[in-house]
Amino acid sequence: MSQNEQLQAENARLRRIADDAREKLDAALDGTGLCLWQLDVPTGKLVIFNRRWGSMLGYQPGEISAHFDEWKARLHPDDAEEVLSAFYDHLHGRSSFYQVVHRMIGKDGKLAWVVDRGRVVERDDNGKPLRVMGTHMDITQEKLYQEKLARLAHQDPLTGLDNRLKLQQHFEQAQSRPHWQPFSLIFLDLDDFKGINDDLGHKAGDELLVQIGRRLRQACGQALSVARLGGDEFVLLLPQAGSGNLLVQVESIFDRSFLLDGDEVLIGVSLGMTTIVEPDIGFEQAMNSADMAMYDQKRLRKRG
Repeated sequence: MSQNEQLQAENARLRRIADDAREKLDAALDGTGLCLWQLDVPTGKLVIFNRRWGSMLGYQPGEISAHFDEWKARLHPDDAEEVLSAFYDHLHGRSSFYQVVHRMIGKDGKLAWVVDRGRVVERDDNGKPLRVMGTHMDITQEKLYQEKLARLAHQDPLTGLDNRLKLQQHFEQAQSRPHWQPFSLIFLDLDDFKGINDDLGHKAGDELLVQIGRRLRQACGQALSVARLGGDEFVLLLPQAGSGNLLVQVESIFDRSFLLDGDEVLIGVSLGMTTIVEPDIGFEQAMNSADMAMYDQKRLRKRG
């Protein structure tokens, strides 16, 4: 074999090794959701070392150009200022690396959450940045999972209404507003809900609670919170303005029957309202006051 043939054979062997290494790198990066990128700062040209970035945004290979302006245009408008500020801070030497968690807008408005990291790997003689290398990590699924957990932590699983924790948060937010205004808290307790469960079954009872939750949301569109505490207890947090009319409106939703598995059912409700007139009244104090007012109404109705 001539020296030239030996060199060609060696080059072919090195290409196979390089291709094999590239395939393994692509597989490793794609498996972790990582996109490895390099930016040529003077030209804005991006080199993407695997296909993850485009696919993460819903694009096919070659459908999106690899350029800094293309990336910048796809930053979520609510995140763009923070992202670019962090990026240029690093380029100008104000931080040792660039890292930010943000959203990007992909094809057809698809949103992707990414952890974006990078650092300057080459500067010219005057210290100006020439090349930046970094990674994008797709964390969309993790973010969706976190959002789901947050909803579960603050949401009644049956009706989708606020739970007690979320109700208390809304109460405390209303109390801490700079321009404080009185607001009202209404406690609702269904009359003889146990009879519905006993006569029609717990499935029908659950469906009744879902329908009541739906009607409460419709009737109280401006409510600060519509919550279910559990069982057959609901609480409304309302601006004081118009709360008296809303109380009548809430009572009226029980004038109409509920359809449960083909049966029309009427159920009564007892209501108790308290108005928070001072910003130092606590959540438990307000809840107890509305609860007592509700039981007073329930006792009066039973006597009647």
